[in-house]
Amino acid sequence: MPVTSTRGQVFLCERGSPMKWLIMLVVISIDQASKWWVINHLKDIGTIKIIDGIFHLHYLENRGAAFGIFQDQRLFFLVVNTLITCIIIGYLLKHPAMNRLLMWSLILIAGGAIGNIIDRALYGYVIDFFDFQIWPVFNVADSAIVVGQALLIFYILKHSKDEVAGDAS
Repeated sequence: MPVTSTRGQVFLCERGSPMKWLIMLVVISIDQASKWWVINHLKDIGTIKIIDGIFHLHYLENRGAAFGIFQDQRLFFLVVNTLITCIIIGYLLKHPAMNRLLMWSLILIAGGAIGNIIDRALYGYVIDFFDFQIWPVFNVADSAIVVGQALLIFYILKHSKDEVAGDAS
């Protein structure tokens, strides 16, 4: 059942509800299932052209960060990503009822980060496969992180605007 704060913010769930953890688990599961498929069906053939010259499924072992920068820094990425993910999970635990937009953003970021942490821990690299030809190859976890970051930016901008409007009155 949704809860409303005194400021009119709608929360997704009451204190103690497992919904946010279930959503995070779904993000991680979809990411890992897609990578399992890629390893078992795409790794040996390399590329499947879905729309020639526009969108391909392409097996790529990314040993760096976004856009392939900082190659072969496995331990660094494991430590930093795990630390950031622990901070997000700690925040979610400390604030069990929160604004929906903020909650969704943090769940998507953490779920995506965990998906990529699993890859780095198991394989030493992240498995990427969505290839739009004009953008670096990425995966489901990367998509969750980017959407989560966009939602977080929107949340911050919206609430900064609300605070400024509240200060003026």
